[in-house]
Amino acid sequence: MQILYGVPGEGLGHATRSKVVIAWLLEQGHDVRVVSSSRAFTLLDQTFPGRVLEIKGFHLAYKKLTVSKSRTIGLTLRTAPEALQTNFRQYRQLLRGFRPQVVISDFESFSYFYAKLLRVPVISLDNMQIIVRAQLDVAVPPAEREHYDLARSIVRLKLPRAQHYLVTTFFELPLKARYATRTTLVPSIIRPEIQAARPTKGDYVLVYQTATTQTDLVDILRQLPDTEFRVYGFNKDEHHGNVLLRPFSEAGFIAELAGARAVLTNGGFSLISEAVYLHKPVCAVPIPAQFEQWLNAAEIEKRGYGRRLAAMETAGIGAFLTKLPQYEAALASYQQRGNEVLFARLAELLAEV
Repeated sequence: MQILYGVPGEGLGHATRSKVVIAWLLEQGHDVRVVSSSRAFTLLDQTFPGRVLEIKGFHLAYKKLTVSKSRTIGLTLRTAPEALQTNFRQYRQLLRGFRPQVVISDFESFSYFYAKLLRVPVISLDNMQIIVRAQLDVAVPPAEREHYDLARSIVRLKLPRAQHYLVTTFFELPLKARYATRTTLVPSIIRPEIQAARPTKGDYVLVYQTATTQTDLVDILRQLPDTEFRVYGFNKDEHHGNVLLRPFSEAGFIAELAGARAVLTNGGFSLISEAVYLHKPVCAVPIPAQFEQWLNAAEIEKRGYGRRLAAMETAGIGAFLTKLPQYEAALASYQQRGNEVLFARLAELLAEV
């Protein structure tokens, strides 16, 4: 079967998850082409040479540590004409000798519109749809209500009327009745490298920080001198007392994730999912104004897998560290058979096309 796979370029979480699914589709004998942008395109093109086309994607603009809606809208409007021209050229190139029978989209819009143009079915495969299609079991505070409403609006408009929605999640929720027939919740996508890792309980905390504007992170962590912190995200190799800054290394990161006592990160879905899979307590500090990250962090706290903090601050991190045995006990009950459930359901859906 000829399959077009759309992957957004914002962050690398979508790319690392999609890489797992694309590899499985190729193993099943399908002919897969991929469209993506930015850093995600680079990663996927290196992994699947000759199968990936670069398009112009949508990007978030930040103001300090918060997503700026006005800057994001301005950036989108400025780049839209060039983006449309580039994407039109790429899709015209794609049509030569390749006509997809189905499109799989990981929250990526241009592949979705291409599917509608060709009148072929769309399978949505991402974690974002849980915001709309499931009954949330956490109370949304007034400070998050605007972000929640905005997130719901975006998710509703992103991939409407897909043939089916596969929603990856580390927290299972009941589906809303009107969405139940076309929605399946499946466990989070776990990379083979993570599945192969053998978790141990080290004496350090792994830190992943994508917001490099958090310039006081080292100072905050140094105020907890009894704990060693190994920090990824700044791409530096430096020692600051109990704080070790690590250069980028995928293999090194996975090894230190497997050996960590706990994880300190933002609210990103991929790393939190991998930490939960490896039974690592999580202290999550979601990026402000990103409701999906707030939800991931809130679910970590609700299930007793760790703690949610509104900001990086010493007292909260210290309190998290004192309760690690409690979080470890809660995580011991989490079970997941790799990606078997997802792959089985995806195979069923493809057979129906």
